[in-house]
Amino acid sequence: MLLTAALTEQATRSPDGNWLSDSEGNTLTFGQAHANSLRAAGYFKRLNVQRGDRVGVFLLNGCAFAIAWLGLGYLGATAVFLNTELRASFLRHQLIDSGLTIIVVDGELLSALAEIAEEVPELLMVIVVGGRDTAVTVPDRWQLLDWPDWSQQPDWEGPGPAPKDIACIMYTSGTSGPSKGVLMPHAHCALYGIGTIKCLQLTQSDRYYICLPLFHANGLLMQLGATLLAGIPAFVRRRFSASNWLTDIQLNRLTVTNLLGASASFILSQPASTQDQAHTLRAVLNAPSLALHETQFRERFGVADVVSGFGMTEVNIPIWGRLGHFVPGAAGWTHEEHFEVCIADPETDQALPPGQVGEILVRPKLPFGFMAGYYNAPAKTEEAWRNLWFHTGDAGTMREDGLVTFVDRIKDCIRRRGENISATEVEAVVAALPGIEEVAAYAVPSDVPGGEDEVMLALVAKNGVAIDGAEILRMATAQLPRFAAPRYVKLLNTLPKTATGKVQRAVLRKQGITDALDVGKTYRSNS
Repeated sequence: MLLTAALTEQATRSPDGNWLSDSEGNTLTFGQAHANSLRAAGYFKRLNVQRGDRVGVFLLNGCAFAIAWLGLGYLGATAVFLNTELRASFLRHQLIDSGLTIIVVDGELLSALAEIAEEVPELLMVIVVGGRDTAVTVPDRWQLLDWPDWSQQPDWEGPGPAPKDIACIMYTSGTSGPSKGVLMPHAHCALYGIGTIKCLQLTQSDRYYICLPLFHANGLLMQLGATLLAGIPAFVRRRFSASNWLTDIQLNRLTVTNLLGASASFILSQPASTQDQAHTLRAVLNAPSLALHETQFRERFGVADVVSGFGMTEVNIPIWGRLGHFVPGAAGWTHEEHFEVCIADPETDQALPPGQVGEILVRPKLPFGFMAGYYNAPAKTEEAWRNLWFHTGDAGTMREDGLVTFVDRIKDCIRRRGENISATEVEAVVAALPGIEEVAAYAVPSDVPGGEDEVMLALVAKNGVAIDGAEILRMATAQLPRFAAPRYVKLLNTLPKTATGKVQRAVLRKQGITDALDVGKTYRSNS
C-alpha cells in the first residue's frame, strides 16, 4: 500500500481519529489531513505544477510539512526535501541540481534562501509557511505567496500516484563529489514504514514520538509513514531537543520513538531524575545502537526494548533488530520478505563466509522497492549497482544465524550527528577562503559516544601567507551547515599524496588530532 492510499483509508475508517500534533500546537485528524492534502494537491495544480514536476520543501518539522508532502504525493509531483541546516553553496548546489522553479519554505528559513537568490535564477515561485520577516529582501522576479488556509481552498479529485512514480528526492552525500539526489519511488517510501511496523510490532495502542527531522527518511518514512500505515497518532517536535525529550514523551503518553547515535548520546547526557522512568515508552529504535546506550536506556529509563537497524536512503532499511533480542552493537537481521543482503569482498563481489568482514551489499525483492537511481547522475547509479547488487560502501559481518553487524565505512565519507558530509563540498568552501593553497577535509573520531565523527581540516597556505587556523574555522563555519562545521584544523607544509596526486586522507586520519587546533564541540544538544 502507498502512503497516500493509506491516508485515504485511515480517513475513511477513522476520520476523527487523531493523527498528527506538533510542538507548535497544531493538530490534524486523519480526516483533516486527507482533506487538506487533497486541497494542497489542487493548489499546486493551480500553480501549474504537473505530475512528475519537482517542488522544493524547505520546512522545519510540523503539520505543514505533512500537508506539503502528501499534497504533492496525491498530485503525483515530486517533493525535493532540503535539509534545513543547508546554507550558501550547499543549498545552492541542491537547488540548481534539482532544477527547482518552485519551493515551499519555512518563514524562519526565508533569509537563507534569499541570500543565494541571484545564484539560482530558475527559482521563481516561493510559498512561505508561518509568516515572513519583512526585513528580508527578496528578488523582484520571485512570486511570493503565503501558505493557504486550507479550509478556504476548493476540494480536489484526481488520479493518485503509481508505485513506480517518484515520490521524492532526498540528497545524500557523495564521497568524491557533491551530494547526489536519490530518486525515491512511492513503493520504496512505503516499505520504510512497513519495516517499522514489523520491527516494533506496532499496535493501535501505540503513539509515535518523532524528534528527528522530516526531511530525512528516518523521521518522514520510517516514523511518520509508519503511523499512516498503522493508523496511530504521532507527535512531532519542530527541532530535536534533548532537554524536552522525556517531557514530550510524558505529556503526550508516547510509546515508541527513533533516535540516531548522537541524539541518544545527548539525551543520556541530561541530568538523571527521579522521573526518568515515569513514562509510557516501551521501545526505542536507535541506530547505531552502542552497547552502552542500550544498557542506559534499559536501566536508567526502564525501556523494555532497544533495537537497531541498518539502511540508506538508496536501499531502504533492509536490516532490522527484533523485540526481545538483546544484541548490543549489532544492526539486526535481514528483512527477508522484501530484501536480500550479502557480505562480500569489496574487490571481487564474491560472498564471504560467516564472520568475515566485507562490504554490505543489498538488493530488493519487490518492484520499485529501492531507489530508481541518482538524479542527473547515471554513471554514479551504474557504479553503485555493480553485478546487480547495490554497494553500500559500508563494511560489516554476518553471523551464521544472519545477524549483521556494521563495522565501519569503506567509503571516504564523514558522518557527523546523523548526517553524511561530503569532504569535497567542505573542501570547496574552505579552498575559497583567503590564503588557502590546498585543503583536505576528513573524519576523526568524536569524543561524544555515538557521535560518529568530527570534521578535521588539513591546510596548506599560499606561499608567503600566514594563516590563522582559528579564523579559517570561523569563516568556514559561517558558510557551512552546522552539522558540517569543522572542529579541528592542522597547518601543514604539504598534503600527503599518492603518485597520481590524490590526497591520502587515510594517512591524515591515522595522524589523528596531534598538534591540531581544537575549537571545541561546535555542535551541541538543542536543549
